[in-house]
Amino acid sequence: MKAILVDDEPLALRSLRKALNREMEELEIVGEYTDPEEAIGGVAELRPDVAFLDIHMPGTDGLRLGERIRTALPNIEIVFVTGYDQYAVKAFELYALDYIMKPVNDQRLRQTLERVREKRAAPGAARQSLAANVPLIRCLGQIRFQLPGSEEQVPRWRTSKAQELFAYLLHHRDRAVGRSDLLELLWPEVEQTKAAQHLYTAIYHIRQTLKACKMDDAVSVRMGELEMGYRLDLGEACVDAEVWERRMTELGALNESTAAAYERLLEAYTGDYFAPHGYLWAEHEREHLRTFWLNKMNKLALFYEQSNQREKAVEIRRRIQRRCPEEENSYFALMKLYDALGDQRGVEVQYWMLKEWVEKELDLSISDEIVRWYERWRSVGKK
Repeated sequence: MKAILVDDEPLALRSLRKALNREMEELEIVGEYTDPEEAIGGVAELRPDVAFLDIHMPGTDGLRLGERIRTALPNIEIVFVTGYDQYAVKAFELYALDYIMKPVNDQRLRQTLERVREKRAAPGAARQSLAANVPLIRCLGQIRFQLPGSEEQVPRWRTSKAQELFAYLLHHRDRAVGRSDLLELLWPEVEQTKAAQHLYTAIYHIRQTLKACKMDDAVSVRMGELEMGYRLDLGEACVDAEVWERRMTELGALNESTAAAYERLLEAYTGDYFAPHGYLWAEHEREHLRTFWLNKMNKLALFYEQSNQREKAVEIRRRIQRRCPEEENSYFALMKLYDALGDQRGVEVQYWMLKEWVEKELDLSISDEIVRWYERWRSVGKK
């Protein structure tokens, strides 16, 4: 597991590094930064699994840096290290995995590291299980390739048009897409002869990218040119979204014997369909898969709640919240769960996170039901 550390104080960096090395042997610290801008570059190059960020830094703050890091690497886990408890709510608002108060306490650090282990173990196993023994093209989140027995790799596209062309052909896989349709999609304002040349160039760049990632002949991925269009021939390769949805459906009813399998497979949903790229033509499929995932997650959370496995229910609800911050029900469900667990601060954090989201982002008011529940909870002494 790879980690980076960011703190403007070199002594604090050294202290945190020693503590992490002492508590977690399997953690490899691949980068230490006192400059947040250098940290952003390090994230793109090193692709760490977890980032430990100081919140209070001159010029910028760790919360803003965390947002930028998560944009660059959506699946990274973030742990904030701070001497200011007032930032805790903001840290949770960003859906960081955890936050640690300075000076770092070894026992508290062990708790955080255990959460890191748990978070990274399950999705890694789930993602590997999708791949099986065939090449995999991932489009849940950023486009990635994975050869059997190898780590996934992010292709380096020569241009954004080449990347979108590949994504569009992948979306329409195993059937030809007319040249005129591609020209209209990607170069609508360009004169046709020049647009056609752009298309030929983009096709060439796609073939070179596939070759560079060893995803061409070796894994039976073909880009076949027809007389009036293009076709992406996957050969033996699979697409993660397709495999994931099929396996979720095959699991059948959610019960005590299938809950663990449900959770592992839901962890393999690493992002919305082509999410970082925001392609409008993918919106229907993106919404379909997102809704499918959300429904399954809500059912799993409810199952854990009804089975009195509240800690697991909390984790599932927070994962929903992280991907779907607009889901008001996740905040309310977490308020009730934290109340049942005797975590008063958790209730408060969820209420104020919801209030900020609804009032500032949506310019609406929290539902009367939630307000009444919260006021009743406060009136009885926060239990």
